[in-house]
Amino acid sequence: METKYKLIAIDIDDTLLTDDLQVTPGTREALSEAIRLGTVVTLATGRMFSSTKKVAGQLGLNVPIITYQGALVKNLLDGEVLYERSVPEDVALEVVAYAQQRGLHLQGYIDDRLYAAEENDKVKAYSKLVDVPYEIEANFHGVAKRGSTKLLIIDDPDKLDAMIPELKQKIGQRAHITKSKPNFLEILHPEATKGHALLHLAAHYGIDRSETIAVGDSWNDHEMIEAAGLGVAMANAVEPLKRVADHITLSNNEEGVRAVVERFILGK
Repeated sequence: METKYKLIAIDIDDTLLTDDLQVTPGTREALSEAIRLGTVVTLATGRMFSSTKKVAGQLGLNVPIITYQGALVKNLLDGEVLYERSVPEDVALEVVAYAQQRGLHLQGYIDDRLYAAEENDKVKAYSKLVDVPYEIEANFHGVAKRGSTKLLIIDDPDKLDAMIPELKQKIGQRAHITKSKPNFLEILHPEATKGHALLHLAAHYGIDRSETIAVGDSWNDHEMIEAAGLGVAMANAVEPLKRVADHITLSNNEEGVRAVVERFILGK
């Protein structure tokens, strides 16, 4: 059977990876088979490029990958940047001031390096989760002015949810505000979404949007799920994502990605 789908973009955390941060052998084999058939298999994540590259290496991918929620699409093999959008300086400075006034933990990312204003449990846990080092930069205004790929506030989910309307009122027209996990609030360029990046990558390969699949689980996957020809939410996805998805697959611990690939690409 010839599949109509030529590109699949897959979120990493709580989608491709199990809760113990593994790609199962069955999922790996299904993706390898899809690649052998000529399907473009890529990752679409809020993670940094350096962190994503390690996961992509396990899958043998050699394509551009979507990182930083879509702020950076970069080729794995030669490092060529296909798409890049940084947080506007005025927005970044406002977010730094907002975080400082409220004593919030803020992280910034420049040239694929992770910066935090102070060393604490939040940055240590994040660094361990994504397997990248961090640097402490006390003068965070400097980080904001140098063009951050994204800014990340880590705090209790309820506290972040209360901040979103406030931040949207302040910078909503000039930024993309989303959550990748309940306790991760991310601020990016308005065109730094997984949806923008997916369509840019599809155009790069001459693939129509109707021939694309996107798979995700969280708020930050919303634009990608809506942009794709087939938008798939995991069984463990947040409810708002399930409502916009065309299909709901199994959970990340039940090889939901494998099920999508086998059904819609391999025709099993």
